[in-house]
Amino acid sequence: MESIDRFTSIASLIGEPARARILWSLLDGRAYTAGELALTANLSPQSASNHLSRMIDAGLLKVEKQGKHRYYRYAKDKVAYAVEALSNLMPSPMKEGPAPVLNNGDIRFARTCYDHLAGKVAVKITHGLLVQKIIRPEEDEYRLTTRGVQWFEDLGIGIAGLQQQKRHFAKPCLDWTERKHHLAGALGAALLDHMLNQNWLRRKPQERTVIMTGKGEKALAGLGISLI
Repeated sequence: MESIDRFTSIASLIGEPARARILWSLLDGRAYTAGELALTANLSPQSASNHLSRMIDAGLLKVEKQGKHRYYRYAKDKVAYAVEALSNLMPSPMKEGPAPVLNNGDIRFARTCYDHLAGKVAVKITHGLLVQKIIRPEEDEYRLTTRGVQWFEDLGIGIAGLQQQKRHFAKPCLDWTERKHHLAGALGAALLDHMLNQNWLRRKPQERTVIMTGKGEKALAGLGISLI
């Protein structure tokens, strides 16, 4: 099959409205049953099953069995990056006057993007890491500097193990609300896990939105990262 045919095939899969809603729902990083995804996409169970089967065959999703249940999630992190990237095609609302102030608890302020942090907070953190030369851009990746290795190790994030994972180590991901890059890949996922475990961030139930705690804001300020 020619490249254009393969592209057309995958584009038609992603572009179908019901399947697009399913893929969007999975951006929160959680795995869902077919019944839960059917409700999200407003589909009958049989129709949802057909859509899920097609996306599994195309390598977009995978299914995991746990007891009597079957849970669906992205087959690989590249799928999440593609969905987030497509979100950037949505037109920005044209509003006159100053940019709106984003409050803590707003999905545009801080949210999960699959397994890493997105939104204004994520963009500010990534900017801070770049300014401090903890990471540096190199082609379509971020490279961790010698200083950066020590910075993350001091947080308790082991770099060697992350580099051995069969995925992008540190990848720029274009944020669909900020229109700037935030940190994704294994390093971005590890940083989000650390922030959640340290109670710097708290998840909102059944949402992608996360809350920045006072402890988290103070900790980031101590690391030289301002959210202002």
